[in-house]
Amino acid sequence: MRAPTTIEMSANSPAGPAAAAARALELSVVIPTFKEALNVEPLLAKLAAALTGVTWQAIFVDDDSPDGTAAVVKRVAATDPRVMCLHRVGRRGLAGAVIEGVMASAAPFVAVVDGDMQHDETLLPEMLGLLKADRADLVVGSRYLATGAADASALGQTREAGSRLANWLGRKVLHAEVTDPMSGFFMMRRELIEAVAPKLSTSGFKVLFDIMASQPTPPRYVELPYQFRARVAGESKLDNGVVVQYLGLLIAKLSLDLISPRFLMFALVGASGVVVHLTILRSLLAHGFAAAQLTAALGAMTSNYLINNAVTYRDKRKRGLSLLTGYLKFVVLCSVPLAANVAVATMVYERGPAWWVAGVAGAVVAAVWNYVTTSRAVW
Repeated sequence: MRAPTTIEMSANSPAGPAAAAARALELSVVIPTFKEALNVEPLLAKLAAALTGVTWQAIFVDDDSPDGTAAVVKRVAATDPRVMCLHRVGRRGLAGAVIEGVMASAAPFVAVVDGDMQHDETLLPEMLGLLKADRADLVVGSRYLATGAADASALGQTREAGSRLANWLGRKVLHAEVTDPMSGFFMMRRELIEAVAPKLSTSGFKVLFDIMASQPTPPRYVELPYQFRARVAGESKLDNGVVVQYLGLLIAKLSLDLISPRFLMFALVGASGVVVHLTILRSLLAHGFAAAQLTAALGAMTSNYLINNAVTYRDKRKRGLSLLTGYLKFVVLCSVPLAANVAVATMVYERGPAWWVAGVAGAVVAAVWNYVTTSRAVW
């Protein structure tokens, strides 16, 4: 006969789920997940040990993980009322997952913890104590407060350098000396997130920065140091696309949200498409301008689709057959202004300006149409 797990022992104890359900809920721990099946039960065991005496719940928000993360959570939730699973289909992104998790909570306080166990769950009671004592509206777990440097063995030198730069930029935008505004480990009053939820970007990873930057008045915050642990199982979800999304979020906040991060990224991708367009146009100019312009437009269109799918709409990223069908829709929609693109460029070219001026003129004509139509019909 197998020995009961830590979670099972907690569930069967007088202080477990049945007793907790009889008390008012104090804390919701929101855990966004993607391919974290092996970490679910160990993380819950750590939360149960750390939150003794607290009436808490764990809200897992899973982005339809192919490894069955949601199924593991639901199996535990079937016998433990403290565990809840929000299984998202057709939506991805840590920020969106956090927002949905918070909006599903009824607790006065919510914490956000990664599903990879790199955060120190033993800080949660101290965080909750600071909020309940009204000493802060937000408590941030900081990787940098104690020593000024993240644990290189866990974060890695490249990611550490990138994290330092991201934090520096974040402080400049927030006008606050938060040592770790990019932290994914924090706790705050639920109503503060609910109040700004419509303004928050659902794509990207830097949801704490977005929450802080969206507040009408700066929240009272306290930072607590912790040691960033090495990942036990699974794999990191960070890549270069996250960096681009973060830069878009920074500019959006500097514009007071007049420019959406997604539109900004679409525009940046469009700018890269102009480079592709001009490169192809220049190489084929000897075959006639109209034919070269048409080929260049199609090349830029393909480049824009692939980059937008990987970066701008990474939370709705298409794969396999849907990638192909999405491309066909993208081509059809972008072909509507293609005739105007070629006509305007040819007219400008025939009037004498440099070939590149004509190429840019044609490309600009189609830009706004492409964003409005493809964002709705393709992604």
